[in-house]
Amino acid sequence: MIARHEDEFPVRLMCRVLQVSVSGYYAYHRRPESWRTVIDDVLMAHVRIAFAESGETYGAPRVHYELRAAGLPTSTKRIARLMREAGLAARPKARRRVVTTDSTHADPLAPNQLARQFDIHGVALNPVWVGDITYIPTREGFLYLSTVLDLGSRRCIGWAMRDTMEVNLVLSALRMAREARQPAPGVIFHSDRGSQLRLNRSSQQWLLA
Repeated sequence: MIARHEDEFPVRLMCRVLQVSVSGYYAYHRRPESWRTVIDDVLMAHVRIAFAESGETYGAPRVHYELRAAGLPTSTKRIARLMREAGLAARPKARRRVVTTDSTHADPLAPNQLARQFDIHGVALNPVWVGDITYIPTREGFLYLSTVLDLGSRRCIGWAMRDTMEVNLVLSALRMAREARQPAPGVIFHSDRGSQLRLNRSSQQWLLA
């Protein structure tokens, strides 16, 4: 601090304000840098490189891993201290948004028979099923999960998972639900307007049979 502002304020004044002896300040300047300081400077240079190459998204653990892989012995605690002193804070990566509903298709739309009547009170088992598709991020990519819930019990009665999102994903979940519940004809399957959830005529006949 004193060395950085020598051109602005008298050294004696800064020493008095900061409660540092003038002789101690000049002795510090004459003293050679310690090995710890030299090593910190070397590590800090590598920390800045690893941090920049990560797009400023690496925290101390990941930076420590990169430095150890490069043959630089150090600790996560030391890296965290150096990053904190340099003001290097990891920014969270922007999460990739996966679209699971394509409602811009030209396929025919089934009438909305449920009309947003999602209240389960008084709803018996099986007359109304609801379904949707979501995604699960993994290290090898996204997995798509299709589920079928019975509105009366709010229980998941059918599900299917694949690495691609297609109509057969939904049909597999419906097949599990049908085999588990053996519903009477006339079941309403309510979903959004995504193309994967649009059932063709043969699929509807298979489901309601």
